[in-house]
Amino acid sequence: MAFNADKETKGAWIVHHSRKIATDLTAKAEFSVLDETGKAAELLMRLGETGEANLKNTEVAAIAMASNFNVRTELPHFLKLLKDRRLIDTSNDEIQVLGVNTRSVLGHAADMFDDAGPSKMEVASIELGEITSQSPVSLADAKQLVGDTYKLPTADVAEFLRRSAEVGFVDQEGDDPGNILLFNGNLFKRDSVEKAARVLSSLSSAEQTKLTEVTALLNSTGCVYAATCENILGNDLFEKLKAAGVLEVNTVSNEQGDHAFVTLPGAFHKFVSPLIDDSFDMAKALVSALSYGMHLRRAPQGRIISVDWILNALIRGSTIGPATAIGADYRVLEQSRVVQLIPANNRMFRMKLLKKEIGQLALQVLKRGDANAEAINGPPSAPMTGYTGPERTRESVRINQRKPSKQHTHDILSALRGGRKF
Repeated sequence: MAFNADKETKGAWIVHHSRKIATDLTAKAEFSVLDETGKAAELLMRLGETGEANLKNTEVAAIAMASNFNVRTELPHFLKLLKDRRLIDTSNDEIQVLGVNTRSVLGHAADMFDDAGPSKMEVASIELGEITSQSPVSLADAKQLVGDTYKLPTADVAEFLRRSAEVGFVDQEGDDPGNILLFNGNLFKRDSVEKAARVLSSLSSAEQTKLTEVTALLNSTGCVYAATCENILGNDLFEKLKAAGVLEVNTVSNEQGDHAFVTLPGAFHKFVSPLIDDSFDMAKALVSALSYGMHLRRAPQGRIISVDWILNALIRGSTIGPATAIGADYRVLEQSRVVQLIPANNRMFRMKLLKKEIGQLALQVLKRGDANAEAINGPPSAPMTGYTGPERTRESVRINQRKPSKQHTHDILSALRGGRKF
């Protein structure tokens, strides 16, 4: 059967796959429609805000550079593509962008993808991503599914699955063709409670106790400093839970190093679909920046005392500040146009929220129990200059796992699959 998910889900996979394609030298040529539509969606999401926006051409160029676009060759193409679809309008010195949110951008991505005439392989890659995010799939089952659905020769199916794993549309774990499982980093964003119970069944009693403690902590606070989780779990268990996607690690960076925070993959699931509503990782980036301000900022620079107050004020449309920390800790969010930073006196800045839905999602994660309680002694105070989302962190951990850890990750995936067939 052909893949017929709703447009937002389809758009989410287009963005996911496009990001994977960007890291592979030859994938852009093999999956050109996925590459193009994913990039167009990324640009539209960064240009837009909750209301209509007017941006000068210099601002648009800066946004494109922050998105790793070639300003001379790629940017004109994508602006024309968006203009032809009446999603933006252009004049001599500025661009007008209609009000957007994540779901509307993903819907536009799905429409652009369908209209561009994707190949069978590109359509199959989206279905494969969707299925392997629900439950791990054996390599044999995946071959049968793709071959039967898309009427492809056996050799083509084998090559497609090999490239899908190489590019990163799916991950694979296992030592030989008879026990290889395909899965996806979004595995724990759906039915997370049921899946967590299956993960517990694959762990020792001591490991079960530790994971239960960390899960309870994350459920009560929303976001926890990674060192706290590692102290509870131990390095080995922490690594294999990250590799399987049970826990998500968001990393903020400055010249003093990387500072990691942990969230649950299904942190938004009570109200929204995590796969869809945070496809661009903007809400998690905002959660991480706010957590940085709560945990790693000294009081004189603007340590956050009440994250609820700040987010509620921003969501209402208020401008907060001034504070020194605002100019340092939200630069990454400024580049993706989640917030606008406004200079004030004495190197301080004020801040306004441009994408209201992102603030609302961040509030859902952090407004749990006493989200402001955790503090760290002697925190670094350098500016936050970078953000690494959980999928890149998970990929790095999984690739660099030692053999025993790889086997443990496979055991977790096997427990999740429970012999289920597709």
